[in-house]
Order: sequence, then structure tokens, then C-alpha cells
Amino acid sequence: MVGPSGEAGKDANKNANQTALAQKNILDHLLLLGVESQWAPVALRCMALRCIGNLVLRNPQNLDSLARKQVGEEPHVQPALNAILSIILRTSIAQEFVAADYVFKCFCERNPNGQALLASTIAPHPNQGDIHEPASDMPFGSVLLQALVSSDVNGDMEACCRASSVLSHIIKDNLQSKDRVLQIQLETSTASLGRTEPVLHRIVTCLSIAASMEGENDQNNQLEEPYIQPFILRLLIIWLVDCSNAVNCLLESAVHLNFIIELASNKRYAACVRGLAAVVLGACILYNASREKGRDAFAVADAISQKIGLTTYFLRFDELRKSLAHPLSEQHHRKELSRSSANSMSDFQEIEEDETNKGDQHPVLSEIFDSQFVNLLTKLEADIRENIMDIFSRTKTATAVLPTELEQKNGEVDEEYIKRLKSFVEKQCNEMQDLLARNAMLAEELLRTGGGTTTDTSQKPSSGRERVQIEALRQELEGAKRQIGALKSEKSQIEAEANNQRNLSVKLESDLKSLSEAYNSIEQANYRLDAEVKALRQGGSVPYPDVEAIKAQAKEEAEKDSEAELNDLLVCLGQEQTKVEKLSTRLAELGEDVDTLLQGIGDDTAIPDDDDEDDEE
Repeated sequence: MVGPSGEAGKDANKNANQTALAQKNILDHLLLLGVESQWAPVALRCMALRCIGNLVLRNPQNLDSLARKQVGEEPHVQPALNAILSIILRTSIAQEFVAADYVFKCFCERNPNGQALLASTIAPHPNQGDIHEPASDMPFGSVLLQALVSSDVNGDMEACCRASSVLSHIIKDNLQSKDRVLQIQLETSTASLGRTEPVLHRIVTCLSIAASMEGENDQNNQLEEPYIQPFILRLLIIWLVDCSNAVNCLLESAVHLNFIIELASNKRYAACVRGLAAVVLGACILYNASREKGRDAFAVADAISQKIGLTTYFLRFDELRKSLAHPLSEQHHRKELSRSSANSMSDFQEIEEDETNKGDQHPVLSEIFDSQFVNLLTKLEADIRENIMDIFSRTKTATAVLPTELEQKNGEVDEEYIKRLKSFVEKQCNEMQDLLARNAMLAEELLRTGGGTTTDTSQKPSSGRERVQIEALRQELEGAKRQIGALKSEKSQIEAEANNQRNLSVKLESDLKSLSEAYNSIEQANYRLDAEVKALRQGGSVPYPDVEAIKAQAKEEAEKDSEAELNDLLVCLGQEQTKVEKLSTRLAELGEDVDTLLQGIGDDTAIPDDDDEDDEE
């Protein structure tokens, strides 16, 4: 048999050998040796587990056979995959963990049905919080999920990272499994309030716990396993690839993005951790389908540019490549188990010690970060670089510039059309300013890179970044000035309106006072008239007036008035007669016939006789 790195031309022979060995029930013997026989040497158990992986690799019949196998004795019989998972979670030997993990890797590779089968069992168990619950009584997925969140229960980061490795095999290249696990909700620490969170959020929490523990270990000079954070980051990378739902779930909280940026930028973390965190950030850009402001691809790229710097960010990929080059080269020179050494217990021990002490790189990292994962990282790096440069070379809203935006709509008045055009132009100007600022920052980063400077830009201020910040502050200042001017104008209008309302109030108050006085006078007159009416109705106190006396008095007063008026008329007539005589004399002197001129004057205006007046009376 050959492993997953075998040549394609040997596939036919490999399948034939797998089938032939399976027919001889070799799988049962391998399970007995690698899983059930804990008395066997560690190296022998590890080789048996690797043989199980090679036996089922890309072989549908053997995969189904392994999925149905049961191991153990009554009453402790359990599925073989559950038993292998228990080895992964409980063994204290790194090589045995790697070998058992290799079984799941081979089982899930190009086996979507098997991945879906395992993913379907992942669900919280009713006794999820009981760490003493026997694993054999729980489904495969519940055991895996319990180990995945064990860091919250008892701080077991080792079990968490090993479970994350198994989960990465289950969801790798399988979008349905990714979405299936993404929908699982876990109770938070405040479960009494009924709050839940996705599994992905809990994994990020575990990653933050591991990072904080590493910081404490650095201060206490204690040595902790260096592969915990890389394992969890590898799971995040595999989960985010080709899964926009996972990216959107990760970016639901801004805390997650800031934490990943901190991992990628802080030098107290290992180069491998910083590089993998940079790949996670790049995946959040590359597979981001969100249109929501603050969670789209541009927001992530802008956060990277502002908080890390593009040059430093791209250097993280180089550091990651160098850190993974050593374990990758060791995989090609792994010491094989020989026939002669298989008979010696001491030789097995030498193999273990040799694998444990090989170089400075941890053997777990040397095994897990294989050529397939390194090739994936290389492809992602190229795509991330291209995507980021594309983001910084175009506007945020590429579909905003449309001819229809500049046309007046039917029924749209000129004022609304001008207002809409003004808003459109302001939007374009803001995007142009952002584009110019990003180009200036890119030019600064490229200039620094071209000058051969490889120092971390986060340790010194970036002039391009400062220019962007100054420009942003200047725009904010101008906007504040415009707002102040608008507020002053609005204040003047409000004060003028207040004065008008005050004057109107005074006028209305005066009118109301006048109306009140008039009303009071009317009330008084009405009261007086009512009193008179009541007095008249009573009849006893006020005598009836003498009508004849009143008439006589009125006639007498009228005669007096008429006599006075007659005297006035007589005086006027006398004056007029004098004037006529003078005019007649003058006309006579002028030679005019006065009698002829006066003839007929006054005939129509004769004063009526007294008899007529009496008749009328």
C-alpha cells in the first residue's frame, strides 16, 4: 500500500492491494492491535493505526467496513471510530494522537458521505456538562463536541485542539458539513438567560483562551504545547474556505476580527501563529459575500491596512512559509519501521525518542501541516494578495456609477432632482478621497518595501497612515464647521420665529383684554336692562308714563326747533336779497336789462303754502 502522497499511477495497484487485504480480514487484526491492545508497544500501535488509514483511503468498500466496525467486549462494545476518537482525546503520547488523527484524515478524504455521517451526529448531549459521563454511552458527535468546548469546563486546551483537528477533517471540502456544524447552537455561560452562540464563536473563544494562557506562560517561563493555537487556526481556515456563511458568522462580532488582527500583529506569538492568523484574515476577505457596512470585504481589508499595515501583513505569509518549510522537509525523511526493529521493544522506544527529540519543531506540527495543507496555504496567499490589491484599486460601490443615476425621473421636480444629483456627486467625491488616501498609503508601503526595510511597521508610525488620518480629521473638521454654520442659521431662524410668536402673543393678549372689557360692559348693560325689565314686570313700583304729555312736549320742542331754523332762513334770504340788489345795480350800470334776466327765475322752486303743510299734517 501507499499513503496519500503516492503517485497517481499506483492507484490501481493500491486499490487492488486494499481489496485483497480487506478480504483477509486485515482490518479486524489492525483494530485489535492498534485500538484494543493497549499492552502493545506505542510504536506498534501507531503503525497499526496508520495502516488502518492507508487501508481505507479512497476505498469505498473499506470505508463502509470501518464505519460499521465495532470494537471492545460486552458490555463495553462501541463503534471503532468512537474508540479511535477516544484515543485521540485521551492519549498522552503525541505520536499515538497523530496516528489516530491520520485515520480520520484518510476516512474523510474524498468521502462526502462519511463526512456527512459524522457531521450529522454532532449535537449537544443532555449530559454535556458532566465530565464523568462515560464516552461509550454518547454518540460520536457529542463526544467530539464535548471535547471541543472542554476549555470552558475544565480548561483542557489539549482536548480542545485535538477535537478541532478531527472536526477539520469532517468539514474539509464539504460545504454541507460546514453549514450543518455552523447551525449548532451552544449554551453560553449565562445559560439561565436562555442565550446561545454558534460553535464557531465558541471555537474563537477557545482560541483566545489559548492565546491568553500562552501570554501567562511566557511571563512564568513555563513551556506549553506549541501546537494548540495552530490547530484551532487551521480549523478556522478550512472552515472559512468557500463558505461565506462561516465568514459572516465569524464577523458578526467585531471582537473576533480585532482578536485575529491582534494574533497576526503581536510579535509575542510564534511566526506560525501570526501567519495562520493572517490567512484567516485573508479568507475573511476572499470569501466575504456580505454587503453590510463594517462586515464586508473592504472593511476587513481596511482594518488590516490601518492596524497592521499591508507590508507587515504580507510579510506574515513569508514567515509562515519559512516556519512550515522545516516540518514539510522532515516528512520526506521520516524513519520507517524495519522488520528487524519490530522484534525489539528497545528499538520501538528508540523510535519514539528519536521522533520526540527531532529538531526544534514539535512532531505534531510536523505531521499535521502536510503538503496538502501547505499547498492550500500557497493558493490562498496568491488569491488573497490579488484580492486585496483589487479592493484597494477600485471604489467601494462599483455599481454606483450608472447612467440612470444622472437622469431625471418621471414626475421628479427640479429641486428633488438637483438634491439627488448633489448627493450623488458628494458620494462620488467621498469615494474618490478614500481611493486617493488608500493609494497614498499603498505608495508609502511600496516605497518602504522597495527601500529594503523589513522591520515591523507596527513599531513605528506610517506617514501614509498619518496622512490618511489627517485627511479624515480635516474632513471631519470641515463637516463640523458646516454643521455649526447650519446650527447657527437654524438658531437665528428659531429666534426670529420666537420673536414673532412673542409679538403675536402680546397682540392676542391685548385683544383678549379688550374683548374681556367689552364683555364686562355688555354684562353690566345686560344686568341693568334685566333689572329694568324685572322692575317693569313687577309694575307696582314704577308708574306708567303720560303719553299725551310726552307728545305735547315733543311737539313744543319741534316747534322751537322749526322757529329757530326759520329765523336762520330769513337771515339767509335777507343776505341773498341784498346780494341780488347789488348785482342788479351793477348789471344796470353795465347796461343790462335786469328784469329780463330775472324773468322766470324761481318759478319752479316756489315755497309751498302753509295750507298745504297743514293738509299734510
